[in-house]
Amino acid sequence: MSTTPVRVLALVGSVRTGSVNRRLAELLAERAPEGVEVAIAEGLADLPFYDDDVDAAGAPAAVTRVREQIAAADRVLFVTPEYNGRMPAVLANVIDWGSRPYAAGALKGKPVAVVGASFGRFGGVWAHDEARKSVGIAGGVAIEKGLSATPTTPDLAGDEQLVADALAVLADLVAHEGETVAA
Repeated sequence: MSTTPVRVLALVGSVRTGSVNRRLAELLAERAPEGVEVAIAEGLADLPFYDDDVDAAGAPAAVTRVREQIAAADRVLFVTPEYNGRMPAVLANVIDWGSRPYAAGALKGKPVAVVGASFGRFGGVWAHDEARKSVGIAGGVAIEKGLSATPTTPDLAGDEQLVADALAVLADLVAHEGETVAA
């Protein structure tokens, strides 16, 4: 008897080379529990800022790819740093594109959790809160459990607690039995 794996799409809020959040997403993909596949979305930096006129004229190919990735996932995991007390613009933009068309976007009913690593003294807690709030307004089902606000090192070296906490959030996301939308 084979079971279908739970597909989790990781949306990384930092697009820079050497991003600690990208590394965290990679570790979650490597260490995901049996029966869980974590894929990291590519091309988020290629999305234009959301523009309803552009969307109405026909979404660009990069937008269509990201929307399809979100729609195909069973769950979505934001992996985000905190920039100036908020989530990065790249994630806000993904939420904007993923919430459209209104009331029928790829995020509608999709369980979403937020983890991340940040160097600031609050460890990203404001960005996590903002991401959960925004994705909930956009139609996703935000899972409230999150990481403790612990700053990290640039390479996650010696930060096994952060990785363990992120894996626990991933497990809670996978176990979530709320409203979902089939791909």
